[in-house]
Amino acid sequence: MKKLLYIVALLFLIFWVLGKFVWFITNALINLLLVAALVFALISLIKKKPSDK
Repeated sequence: MKKLLYIVALLFLIFWVLGKFVWFITNALINLLLVAALVFALISLIKKKPSDK
């Protein structure tokens, strides 16, 4: 019974660490996509000619 408790605790620890890692990667990816979209929008605004409407 004690061995089963240690295995369950270890599995919970592994899932917790993986969850933190996945959350960090997802958050970083969203921030990178937002920055890329902002840069693309700024470049398109800068390159746009005033005569284009």
